[in-house]
Amino acid sequence: MAGMTTRSCPCGLPEAYDQCCGRFHAGAAAAPTAEALMRSRYSAFVKGDVAYLLRTWHPRTRPARLDLDPGMRWTGLEILEATDGSAFHSKGTVTFRASFRGGSLHERSRFERVDGAWVYVDGEFLD
Repeated sequence: MAGMTTRSCPCGLPEAYDQCCGRFHAGAAAAPTAEALMRSRYSAFVKGDVAYLLRTWHPRTRPARLDLDPGMRWTGLEILEATDGSAFHSKGTVTFRASFRGGSLHERSRFERVDGAWVYVDGEFLD
């Protein structure tokens, strides 16, 4: 397949970005599960999509602004555990390890639904 530039999504799933997290970033769809939202937020960090990160942050805990480090190079996402967070839940947690050049971040994130949509509440660093 020479000339194919479709790369898999930064979130680690095999789909192309546009069919995966890109749909959520563009507002064409909402993440159906807490894990899907977690993955899409990781991809937004990779892409520098601050607007999406703020839009998917719980109003109660959302910062007034978010400044991303332009030198940060995210290199991979590993989902370690997901608890609840499906269509049948109002809350969920996702434990993950996000790697970046020079280290990794191990966090358990909490998610809740607001008006039916999953949003990030907060996270607790592990290790």
